[in-house]
Amino acid sequence: MEFGLGLPISSPARLLEWARAAEAHGFDTLALLDRLAFDNPEPLTALAVLAGATTRIRLQTEVLLGPLRETALLAKQVATLSVMSGDRFVLGIGVGGREDDHAAAGTPLTQRGRLLDAQLTDLRQIWRGAPYRGAVIGPRPHTDPPILIGGFAPAALRRVATHADGFICAAPASWAGGLIHTVRREWTDAGRKGSPRIVCQVNVAAGSPSTIAEARAAVAGYYAFTGRPGWGAPLTTSAEIASAVAEYRELGADEVVLYCYGDDPGQVGTLAEIVRARA
Repeated sequence: MEFGLGLPISSPARLLEWARAAEAHGFDTLALLDRLAFDNPEPLTALAVLAGATTRIRLQTEVLLGPLRETALLAKQVATLSVMSGDRFVLGIGVGGREDDHAAAGTPLTQRGRLLDAQLTDLRQIWRGAPYRGAVIGPRPHTDPPILIGGFAPAALRRVATHADGFICAAPASWAGGLIHTVRREWTDAGRKGSPRIVCQVNVAAGSPSTIAEARAAVAGYYAFTGRPGWGAPLTTSAEIASAVAEYRELGADEVVLYCYGDDPGQVGTLAEIVRARA
């Protein structure tokens, strides 16, 4: 099983330090979330910067809110990042469920699934050199950038088999199993060969009491829209994190991404020791 780091969003200037530390400590992926109506770095821009500061580690959106973006420009941005990073970019993508993001972008919330379905079809055609609205849009990537779908609704789980290479499961291990099982069943029913890549996420914080307090406050702020106190609270002890990793391994996850909300990059070494003990 592989391991990734979800990067904190509160201090974009420190992400270079995070990226270099993650690569030095053997992590497989750097991941960055996406919002529009929120104080976070734009993920494609940020990951492009981090691509230039690293040489091996994957760069992944978890998840990019596809319907907020115009398809032709998104295709060009993703292809550019893929080519210039040496095929290290993975497009994690989803519809987004927060009304303020869609309001700010001017996209209809009720049509976001249909918009994403059409967008995913068009992205692959553009990357393969087919004209889009009468124009060929380059650069052309060496291969299609991998696509992972994130979501919880039945339509999102079906979308993995129709359009993607795998599934991003941002759910606690206690109820991730049902989602993963459904994705695999849809994959088989669609006649897809092999199996979908399964990437699971878990919020974590490691280090000093101040770092943990900072992470808890940041998570609470990010998930305040749910109206559920404690939703997404980070795991903070080695035992909790190791246990979650073991549960995701039991579910057959290909990768676990440890999402960090505290901005101290000193957490990278601690988290590497925890997962290395479980590798």
